[in-house]
Amino acid sequence: QVQLVESGGGLVQPGGSLRLSCAASGSIRSINDMGWYRQAPGLQRELVATITRGGSTNYADSVKGRFTISRDNAKKAVYLQMNSLTREDTAVYYCNVVVLTWRATTWDDYWGQGTQVTVSS
Repeated sequence: QVQLVESGGGLVQPGGSLRLSCAASGSIRSINDMGWYRQAPGLQRELVATITRGGSTNYADSVKGRFTISRDNAKKAVYLQMNSLTREDTAVYYCNVVVLTWRATTWDDYWGQGTQVTVSS
């Protein structure tokens, strides 16, 4: 199985910064895309940013220029640097990775437990 452990959420004032981390462990043969999603109260989960194994990135329009996604393939980790945070960024943030385990023959999605980010003064 695969475990994802997230960290870095918390309370921050508008204009502040936070860095989220997500580390994968378990029976991992290979990791493909990694990404971050978020879900605000009463809304559907939405894509924030993704990064391919080769380092190509994709961002939601609402975070472009403010958030930066990165990964460390050796550590099986993905990060999200969030700057210039606004109240609209308040949500539970979820890590997502596409993994090929040693037992599987297909790639599967795995999700972290979520970490709360609250932007408030």
